[in-house]
Amino acid sequence: MLLKLAWRNIWRNKRRTLITVASILFAVLFSIFMNAFQKGAWVRMLDNIVNYYYGYAQIHQKGYWEEKTINDALELNEELWQLPSNIEGLEQIIPRLETFALLSSGEHTSGMMIVGTNPKAEDQLTQLKSRLTEGVYFEKSDKALLIAGGVKSLLKVNLGDTLVILTQGYHGVNAAGKYPIKGIVHFASPDLNKRMIYLPLEETQDLLGASSMATSLALRLNERDDLESVMEQLKTQLDTEKYEIMDWQSMLPDLVEAQKTDAAGNYIFLLVLYLIISFGIFGTVLMLVKEREHEFGILLSIGMSRRLLAFSTWLEILLMALLGVVFGMLAALPLVYYFKVNPIDFSRYEDMAENYEKWGFDPIFPTIMDASLFYSQAILMLIITSLLALFAIWKIYKLKPVEAMRE
Repeated sequence: MLLKLAWRNIWRNKRRTLITVASILFAVLFSIFMNAFQKGAWVRMLDNIVNYYYGYAQIHQKGYWEEKTINDALELNEELWQLPSNIEGLEQIIPRLETFALLSSGEHTSGMMIVGTNPKAEDQLTQLKSRLTEGVYFEKSDKALLIAGGVKSLLKVNLGDTLVILTQGYHGVNAAGKYPIKGIVHFASPDLNKRMIYLPLEETQDLLGASSMATSLALRLNERDDLESVMEQLKTQLDTEKYEIMDWQSMLPDLVEAQKTDAAGNYIFLLVLYLIISFGIFGTVLMLVKEREHEFGILLSIGMSRRLLAFSTWLEILLMALLGVVFGMLAALPLVYYFKVNPIDFSRYEDMAENYEKWGFDPIFPTIMDASLFYSQAILMLIITSLLALFAIWKIYKLKPVEAMRE
């Protein structure tokens, strides 16, 4: 009965109700879209950056990440190779043997990063083959190099030229070798493009005297959302005194801080939006109470309890909010879906595309379809409206029927 009464009451002043519903609709629509856009853009950026080289998680020998020395390499034993079979959500491990070395060609010498890896597995994780600009992709059995485009410029070399590698191997072993250049890859990141050298894993192990060893195991997951579950399973199956298991947040703290800063800016914007809408809703509540003081006085005089009157008024305000929330969510749904399928693409703007590529990701910004984005904003709006309705309840409990009827 009270619900029916509240529904009829909100349409007694249709203009006020429609204005209130429209303002709530706009707030819900805009906040859902902003959050979907911001989170969708970050998900794509993380996919680009994290899968550019690191992967979503890595396994190292304990202490390797601090020093990054080949002497802290881990042994590739059966326990590690069996991880994809034993852990749900883990599709593949990609062993890498990484070290720094001097590379020389003629009179040109420079320090570079040598990455020994399985060519096929590396391509599945980082799409390395798609970055090939010259030559052909290397094979597991090759005794040849892939070099980044910046290395080619620094050392003044071309396809087919031979590079001399000189470095210190496992536990101080002298390591030197000569390898022809089989292919040239391009990295958008200037830093990676000036120092990356790829060799097949087994050849790198022979060069460095580190047979059956790797400095890191990059993990390829079935789904991005499997990360937390995979990390928990790894910690229970591996000896954490012997191995360190790191997710991308631990390996890339600067990226995490950038994400938090961006999210904070978005929250501040939404806070301002909700404050503006809250003042609008409060104005509606104020008018509703003021216009109906005489009515409230009569109802209280003929015996209606303040509790029922307050509850009925609260229902009226909540119904207006509910209408705005529902229509806001319905309006946001096609908008978010459209930009998920047709993301905003800045690649046609050359300068902007180059700036984004330097950080390792493409200038494409989609939204994300996530149910939590919809219901969280709806719940927040209903909470705000319920709190503002407390003013109307307070006025009803303070109302003096005789004075209200005289007015």
